Amino acid sequence: MPDLLLAIDQGTTGSTAVLIDRDLRVFGAVNEEYPQIYPKPGWVEHDPEAIWGSVRSVVQRVFDRAGASPSDVAAIGITNQRETVVGWERATGAAIHNAVVWQCRRTAPACAALREAGHEELVRQRTGLVLDPYFSGTKIAWILDQVPGARQRADALQFGTIDSFLVWRLTGGKQHVTDISNASRTMLMDLERGTWDPELAELLDVPLGVLPRIVGNAEIYGVTSGLDFLPDGIPIAGMAGDQQAALFGQACFEPGEAKCTYGTGAFLLMNVGDRPRQSAGGLLATAGWQLGGRTTYALEGSAFIAGAVVQWLRDGLGIVTRSSEIEALAASVPDTGGVVLVPALAGLGAPHWNPEARGVLWGITRGTTRAHVARAALEGIAFQCHDILRTMEQDVGDDLRVLRVDGGAAANNLMMQFQADLLGVSISRPHILETTALGAALFAGLGVGMFSDLGAIRDAWREERRFEPAMDSATRQTHLDRWQQGLRRV
Repeated sequence: MPDLLLAIDQGTTGSTAVLIDRDLRVFGAVNEEYPQIYPKPGWVEHDPEAIWGSVRSVVQRVFDRAGASPSDVAAIGITNQRETVVGWERATGAAIHNAVVWQCRRTAPACAALREAGHEELVRQRTGLVLDPYFSGTKIAWILDQVPGARQRADALQFGTIDSFLVWRLTGGKQHVTDISNASRTMLMDLERGTWDPELAELLDVPLGVLPRIVGNAEIYGVTSGLDFLPDGIPIAGMAGDQQAALFGQACFEPGEAKCTYGTGAFLLMNVGDRPRQSAGGLLATAGWQLGGRTTYALEGSAFIAGAVVQWLRDGLGIVTRSSEIEALAASVPDTGGVVLVPALAGLGAPHWNPEARGVLWGITRGTTRAHVARAALEGIAFQCHDILRTMEQDVGDDLRVLRVDGGAAANNLMMQFQADLLGVSISRPHILETTALGAALFAGLGVGMFSDLGAIRDAWREERRFEPAMDSATRQTHLDRWQQGLRRV
């Protein structure tokens, strides 16, 4: 029997394919970046064919890397950048516009108009979200309105987040589905019922007929068909938005367990059990996953810019030539020399929710060097996560003791230690940092019966390193005071 799971992790800056076995061993991983498109300030797009091409490429290459064959694959799991929207022709599968990315702020005026009309509380109560251009609903309406004739022929079109687009392509156009975690990020799903909401669809001017069917996270949605890089008949059996997949991949199966993924953005999620929990502090209530018809919910806080600020230092300012150089450069100075970098390059997310905020580099003197800026960038990521986690603790009425971390920047020891110091809690880093892909693989394994239950998964999860807080409270408060001074200047 085939015993490998193929995880496709379609992210904001690139696509990754990972082969994992039932003992959670990684047999191969391949990543490929693709271009970002910035038509106007604050606008972000992707070419859907570039996304598909990168997925096709990494899947082909991962088998060579692992010395494996597609015939070894028992199931495919998909995880994806959430909120990013694609619209395509039902008959041909051809996209009608570039994908509008989760970071894109083009629908801020539409969200402001809905807010001014008094609809924010309805959206929050029904969906667990805030009225913000981050989410998918207003992006779908924008594409329908801006592509000539699209709204008039909506019955010939399909829309979806990237999970939907990939399943459609992988199944040869046979399945138009989305999982509950991605659906919960659209501003169109009733969070408690797990169904599309007609009142919200009318409010956002999105025809229900263009939306995919909502499914659970570990079930067979369809099989591969008509592809030139995979054989027909491989079950696609797991699917989740990237942050929910990471929460699952970190084995945060019990209420109160939490993780932070440091990717393009930074995303903190906490398992809150089988009922949604509304936040008093600006965090989001979201679906975590649905297994056997039972939904687990989470609280979430997002910092829009995390690893992306390192890319900006590399590509925009030329402070480093490779992202991997940032830790050594930052560690070459004992502190930031008083510099604070607020990485609000695409607005501020939770708990501030200021889409008009812009980045601030504050405290520069004649003695400031690129090393100070590099260190301030890493600390800026950690400060954002601090604000989110403190709000989360207030919402649940309990202090977190351990934060599990993953994503590319979690490999940065300097930043992880500063994060532990700033929070005053232990930071647990797993053996597999690609927990987003791991979560997708685990869902797929459950979907085809490779894993018996969640206990078997928890037993296989392994910690690689733990960072314990070592900063005294007075020093911590000094850091936080300077961060607040920086925030007041955005």
